[in-house]
Amino acid sequence: MAVRHVRVMPREVPSEFQLRTAVAAVLVIIAFSLVGVRLWYLQIEQGTEMRSLSENNRIRLVRVPAARGLVYDRHGEVLVENRAAFDVVFVPEDARDKRGTLRNLAGYLGEDEPVLIQQARAPSRRPPYEGIVLRRDVDRQAVVAVQTHLLDLPGVTLQPGPRRYYPLGPMAAHLLGYVGEVSDRELKDEGPRGYRSGDLIGKAGLERAWDSELRGVPGGEQVEVDALGRRMRLLDRAPDLPGATLWLTLDRDLQETAERALGDHDGAIVALDPRNGEILAMVSEPSYDPNMFSRGIRREEWRALMQHPRHPLNNRAVQGQFPPGSTFKVAMATAALEEGLGGFSVSCGGGIPFGNHFFRCWRKEGHGAMNLHSAVVQSCDVFFYQVGRRLGVDRIANYARRLGLGAPTGVELEHEKAGTIPDSDWKKARFGQPWFEGETLSVAIGQGYVTATPLQMAVMAATIANGGTRYRPHYVKRIDGLDGSEREIEPEVVGEAKVSSATLAKVRAAMRDVVMTDAGTGKKARVAGVEIAGKTGTAQVVKMGEDRARNNRGAAERRDHAWFISFAPVDAPEIAIAAIVENAGGGGGAIAAPIVQQILQHYFTRDQGPQPGPGSAPEPPPVLRAAQKSPPLPTQEAHAVRPPADHAL
Repeated sequence: MAVRHVRVMPREVPSEFQLRTAVAAVLVIIAFSLVGVRLWYLQIEQGTEMRSLSENNRIRLVRVPAARGLVYDRHGEVLVENRAAFDVVFVPEDARDKRGTLRNLAGYLGEDEPVLIQQARAPSRRPPYEGIVLRRDVDRQAVVAVQTHLLDLPGVTLQPGPRRYYPLGPMAAHLLGYVGEVSDRELKDEGPRGYRSGDLIGKAGLERAWDSELRGVPGGEQVEVDALGRRMRLLDRAPDLPGATLWLTLDRDLQETAERALGDHDGAIVALDPRNGEILAMVSEPSYDPNMFSRGIRREEWRALMQHPRHPLNNRAVQGQFPPGSTFKVAMATAALEEGLGGFSVSCGGGIPFGNHFFRCWRKEGHGAMNLHSAVVQSCDVFFYQVGRRLGVDRIANYARRLGLGAPTGVELEHEKAGTIPDSDWKKARFGQPWFEGETLSVAIGQGYVTATPLQMAVMAATIANGGTRYRPHYVKRIDGLDGSEREIEPEVVGEAKVSSATLAKVRAAMRDVVMTDAGTGKKARVAGVEIAGKTGTAQVVKMGEDRARNNRGAAERRDHAWFISFAPVDAPEIAIAAIVENAGGGGGAIAAPIVQQILQHYFTRDQGPQPGPGSAPEPPPVLRAAQKSPPLPTQEAHAVRPPADHAL
């Protein structure tokens, strides 16, 4: 069978396919060329930088903040502690689309995107790859939202750590203070002490004054992270060292009693141990909640605090400068006795004329015959007008300063004010004018230019009580270090009154009768079974000479301040108190003395029967007690003779 050979003719490729093949080949060559160029650029031109970024993205050194030291009262009650919390931390270098990441994060946190963008602006002193804390102490819902969406949040992590916690809320807030994120200025000032951007630092009160003891030593971790900055595993750890423990002189129980006694009034109370200067209680109202600052205060919260008309951030106990009113007569009596006026007497007919003015006594019908003892007990203004004229302002100022007025006490709290104890040199330097004798009459009853802080008035009462020794007020009793060391804070004597024991005994006896006799103006401060000494005072806010009764019925800011200072027991004093109620509109004997009575009653009777436990304590005051009145006018400073109006007790 013959084989037939069939010739196969080659198929001709259409021209359009040839063109497509050529284009595809060119594109492949171009693509591989671009890849090659890119590889060359990344490996050769940017090889060093990429290698560094790769290593930094793989292994990180993470700073671990130390837990701040705990704070206890004198009986072991917790005043400040730490609790577990989560912070939202953002590393901008780990997020390619920073704005998109922050937009997603804002949605999960329920925040405004512009606010987070503002927060995410890297501080100038922030080291590379160190996180920026966007939100502190987020709640459980936010933790879950962020943790479950980390793939959508490159560069965002949740960082656990201790959070400062104030279990008493606003109670004793001005003394304890608060913490906040270190500022650029503080980094510049405190940098050598090891602070970094994002660290917490004491901003006020005890937290600020004792920050170096409380802050501890931060630790560190070496961790492996992925390209998105997410933590993969822990490689090594250097443990942090918590701060020292502080034991305060503060009595939590007494502090709570004092705050409850003051109630919703604006004002301040200071209780001291006259034997050593220990602060037993310090109240300033209105107050604030320091927990707002430790978790990161919101803009609206900060605005509310700053714009509040009663200035809740001010510690009235050390920053409030008020005319002391008739409580200043304690200093006047001391000066009179030392200068030989102990036998001086006057007849009070309700006031005295001086120049073109009539200086009234608070009691319009007068007190009749008055000596020094009865003038203190009944707070006779006319008697002290006459004593002031005989002493002169310079001698008055000398004795007032010996008792602790007119200068800071030295307590370790920021922005303490000095008050004002005027003399002829002071007025010459301040106003370029000589002193007028009529101005001395106002000074003699604690008005005119005279101002003092509640802490200074408590120091004066303590100095009279203990025999003339002036201690520096202090509130830290002991410091316990982590190494087991204990450092006791010893009382510090900062001055002596340098007056005779006989003078002090007579002043104490007069102050005792202010409370313990029916003629005294402070009888509402009595405590059964305890001899109490005290002195009432009412400070006129507006210019002396105006209708006082009408002012006290009018606008709140024009009403009188009510004072009461006290110590007890008279024979062996162990507590001294100064209390002021701002714009009370009444006398110290009617308003301030009953407040101090509640404190003394609790102090001397709390161990005589069953006391409520911590669980039954009343609710702490609100974050901010809104005042029912507008702010008081600044203390009026007289430039000429100002006769007092109907001066209350």
